[in-house]
Amino acid sequence: MFLPQELIRRKRDGESLGDDAIRFLVDGINNGQLVDSQVAALAMAIYFQDMNVVECAALTCAMRDSGQIINWTDFDLPGPIVDKHSTGGVGDLVSLVLGPIVAACGGYVPMVSGRGLGHTGGTLDKLESIVGYNAYPQQSQFQQVVRDVGIAIVGASGDIAPADQRLYAIRDVTATVDSIPLICASILSKKLAAGINSLVMDIKVGSGAFMTTPERSVQLAERIVAVANQAGCRTSALLTDMNQSLASSCGNALEVMEAMDYLTGNYRHVRLHEVVVALAQMMLMNAQLVDSAEQARKKIADVLATGAAAECFNRMVAALGGPKDLLAQGKSHFAQAPVIAPLLAENCGYISAIDTQQIGMGVVALGGGRIRPGQLIDHRVGLSRWHQIGDLIQANEPIVMIHAADQSSWQKAARRIRHAIQFSEQPVAVPPAVYQTISLEGE
Repeated sequence: MFLPQELIRRKRDGESLGDDAIRFLVDGINNGQLVDSQVAALAMAIYFQDMNVVECAALTCAMRDSGQIINWTDFDLPGPIVDKHSTGGVGDLVSLVLGPIVAACGGYVPMVSGRGLGHTGGTLDKLESIVGYNAYPQQSQFQQVVRDVGIAIVGASGDIAPADQRLYAIRDVTATVDSIPLICASILSKKLAAGINSLVMDIKVGSGAFMTTPERSVQLAERIVAVANQAGCRTSALLTDMNQSLASSCGNALEVMEAMDYLTGNYRHVRLHEVVVALAQMMLMNAQLVDSAEQARKKIADVLATGAAAECFNRMVAALGGPKDLLAQGKSHFAQAPVIAPLLAENCGYISAIDTQQIGMGVVALGGGRIRPGQLIDHRVGLSRWHQIGDLIQANEPIVMIHAADQSSWQKAARRIRHAIQFSEQPVAVPPAVYQTISLEGE
């Protein structure tokens, strides 16, 4: 028989906790036997004393087991169940195109996604800019869409890892959100509850990233890869750049429209494409759908060229309540913001740096994001036609198009964006889109 206060003391003093002790604590978080003060004390003890890989895997699995685990046995999927998770960013529409690509290549992608909070956009908010899209279907419908189409992007139900929901709420008000073992357990418990066989992590680095330094991003990537594999899910990670918007658009409907352009071949942002191909290649290799990186790249190119990936996206949207002719009718399904105008450069120069977090907060200020859970958002607003770091901008040339609900919002966003961009008289180095691959040693 364990005593919560004794286990909290042991972790406070830097001792490792065994599987049974960790499961006892998670059960107590889930069933209310641990009061809020004890959960907060435990989170703070883990924050300062860390957890080793075995402990973190035990925490992850206990949190996964605190709720429903999706079982795919009855659906007899003829391919591997795969997924991707990003630590979030600005203009990060990767999931909208990556999932359909991998599904068209033979993977099955039950992608459980989240909403935006703070400066980062949420995949569900983007998809809900599509009229009729149901981000919270019944589980049977969710699984059937994955079986029939190859992919479904939905929100997590309250039955998935409920212990994490309570723990995260307490972390949020006790300054323990950025604990690496708690981040790992929070992300992976929900992903593993979806019944996946393999996972690829997209860990962002830069001014718009969740982790504040490159070193912390590497630590998080290495820990997630180690813990997920310890828990039985084949996992690798990419470190990708978030020193600027990943796509040329930021904002919910704008990003969906850019994703549609990407899938149909109308327009593919170079940096976005590089990240998408790198992640898709890793997903196909982890899932053993290909024998080599070269074969993976060929399959990716084929499903884009033939329209198979676009068809997967279209079928997913239709199956989850959206228009059946979304790609055929294109942007006519989306309402435009009332005020759309360019922000002009005041002087000639090279874009040398962008405070990407401030750009994301600019979208929030326009009404395209939320500063508190449950806040309504305006899907129409955002930014488009972004220039990139290294681009030479002439005086009075557009830096970006601002889509706003009114002139006042446009002016406020313009001021924020001007302060977030630095210029140089000399050419500057362009940061790479992909920095590093992290996998288990020996792979």
